[in-house]
Amino acid sequence: MTLKIPFRKQQFDAREEAILDAVNGLLSDKGYDLMTMEDVAAAVGVAKGSLYKHFSSKEKLAAAVLSRLLRETLAVLDAMPADWPAVRKLEEILRWSLQHRLRGGVPHLPSTSRALQRSLILNLEYVALALRVNKRFHTLVAAARRAGDIAAAVPDDVIVYTLYSRACDPTVEFLVRDGKLTHEEIVEAMVAATFDGFRSHAGA
Repeated sequence: MTLKIPFRKQQFDAREEAILDAVNGLLSDKGYDLMTMEDVAAAVGVAKGSLYKHFSSKEKLAAAVLSRLLRETLAVLDAMPADWPAVRKLEEILRWSLQHRLRGGVPHLPSTSRALQRSLILNLEYVALALRVNKRFHTLVAAARRAGDIAAAVPDDVIVYTLYSRACDPTVEFLVRDGKLTHEEIVEAMVAATFDGFRSHAGA
């Protein structure tokens, strides 16, 4: 039997998702250091006091947004067919993250703010999720290397960190503003530039 979620709980959860969506946009536009709780409340259209009923601090807001993104990343990886080669899974996760970015779903990397880095290290949920994603990426890179799909000259960490950073690469904004390529063309060009580079020395 499926339990019915009370309407008030549904409203609370929907408001929380709206808050996280707003924070996502603010982190992308302003960055963590410049974002304030007042900004978030204004973006959602609620009183600051109502915002605190959901999240008690800016630190917890940012951690919740980034944790949600990591959970989404794991869900996308889990949904990929088991028989796909590892390199295709890596390409697809980059493709998904770039598409997500173009829809406004990917904030700047935590590395852009030391204050954010410090607060995230103290957030156990975020740390656990980040470790899981990192392990999945490293496992796929190792499998792709064994299959001969990634150049031996490219270290694992370079590939993994590139996957993270490309999702926040300002090249995307430059290409969007330039207006010469569609979003789909931007995504495919970025994926090709990334993985062709990883393969460039294979067999040399």
